[in-house]
Amino acid sequence: MSVHVTPFKSGGALSPRSIRQWRLAQGLVWVVGFTIFACLVFLPDLGILLFWNILIPIAPALIVLAVGLWRNICPLASTALLPRHLGISRQKKMSIETQGILILLSVLLLYIIVPLRHPVFNVSGHATAWLLAGTTVVAVTLGFFFEWKSAWCSTLCPVHPVERLYGTKVIGALPNAHCTACEKCVVPCPDSTPNLDPRGSQKTAPHRLAGLLITGGLPGFIWGWFHEADGTPVVSFLSWAGIYYMPLLGMLITLALYALLTTRFRGKQERMVTAVFATAAVSCYYWYRIPSLLGFGKFPDDGCLIDMRDYLNATTVSGISIGLTLFFFWWLVIRKPNKASWVIRPEYA
Repeated sequence: MSVHVTPFKSGGALSPRSIRQWRLAQGLVWVVGFTIFACLVFLPDLGILLFWNILIPIAPALIVLAVGLWRNICPLASTALLPRHLGISRQKKMSIETQGILILLSVLLLYIIVPLRHPVFNVSGHATAWLLAGTTVVAVTLGFFFEWKSAWCSTLCPVHPVERLYGTKVIGALPNAHCTACEKCVVPCPDSTPNLDPRGSQKTAPHRLAGLLITGGLPGFIWGWFHEADGTPVVSFLSWAGIYYMPLLGMLITLALYALLTTRFRGKQERMVTAVFATAAVSCYYWYRIPSLLGFGKFPDDGCLIDMRDYLNATTVSGISIGLTLFFFWWLVIRKPNKASWVIRPEYA
């Protein structure tokens, strides 16, 4: 299905036709999301396959290329913003200090939740369903109290720090399919600020710490995560701590390297360092994820979508990973910024 993109300048309004098409797209994606949730509850093995081995592997590439599209159609975002669309949100303004705390908390939640995939969420559809249900309740509750995307989509959502890191260079700005008017609920607005990176919003100490942790720590964290196996028994404190050992070790190594480099480089050079680390993060993910999807992973049974070991060889699979790494390096490092935001800011209220 094609989504009609109305050509208009910043401050313009969506046409009725465009609104209908975006609402249709949001509705269809929401149905897909609910179907996956139902599978996690009633057909857990199928739900795990659909969620962790199809939806999640697609998400990083989509965020790199067109994070605005994802922000427009994300089913959790559509649910969280439902109180605002229905006119029942209290529309409270959130302070800059609170925003910074929630953004930092979102980074910490990302680093806490992802290692739990190995012993819990990757092997239990019901646990994953509870995770999604819990985040939905939190997102909707915050949406009932606070203005537009300020409390979830642009602060507490654990995916949002990754959006900021990956979505520094997008294909182009899309119409804003949620906000009917800009209430300045988040400053700067991540959706309508061109080429915004995680360290481009350093209003408070939590903002700065969050930007440092996600930019410098994510490449090593991803590397370490792929060196742990699914289904590891966790029956003691040491075994629980063990699932965090490799991800946190990798995170600390790349975080220290990033901190060292940013003390030596400023301005354009610092932005280049940030772009290189963003590239390292997404490239590292697909370097390991593509082989595992095809049965060539370090742990062949973990995260396998379709076993292609009888049809492909390791060299071919490595070639795919190398090709994606080169593409991401070109896209995020070499390619010039086009000064495009994720979506086009609507008129100020």
